[in-house]
Amino acid sequence: MADQKLITAEKRKRFESEALPHMDALLRTALRMTKNERDAEDLVQEAFVKAYRFWDKFEPGSNCRAWLFKIMTNIFINNYRSKSRSPMAVNVDEIDDNFLYGQLSTGGQSPTPEQELFAKIFDDDVKKAIENLPDDFRMVVVLSFLEGFSYQEIAEIADLQLGTVKSRLHRGRKLLQKELFEYAVKNGYIKDKAQ
Repeated sequence: MADQKLITAEKRKRFESEALPHMDALLRTALRMTKNERDAEDLVQEAFVKAYRFWDKFEPGSNCRAWLFKIMTNIFINNYRSKSRSPMAVNVDEIDDNFLYGQLSTGGQSPTPEQELFAKIFDDDVKKAIENLPDDFRMVVVLSFLEGFSYQEIAEIADLQLGTVKSRLHRGRKLLQKELFEYAVKNGYIKDKAQ
């Protein structure tokens, strides 16, 4: 009995030190996924409960953050996604691949144009643009642009093929470009060639 209490205390201590520091990142992403604060909190809570329950399956030394995101993403796909609206129909061929990013003003240097754009203009309009993305695209956009996961990590988290991740990220990027074009012109981040 004393051994079991010691094992439980060690498990709790390890979980608190390795998993809990990622709570804010999971909550940010859950909010983008669910579009609702209460649902986001429930999703993160459910993910942490499941992670704690299966903490013995976590391999020490591996990427705890990615493991937690995978658990949360799986819960979202299984529980929350079915409640969301139908996917929106979009003709992605009408969107120019690199126009918005090629027109960004040259401010601070960021690793990618997406990170530069989001660092400059991440307000309610941008949040709304991300929330308006279809679920499949929104998930990979959030995991890549906002959480900084690599293509391979996103593939593992979302249980997708690497090519599917790249395709969804490409299409999500195009949808965001179209959605944010007027916003970027209005706020002086790019110049409209028609002017």
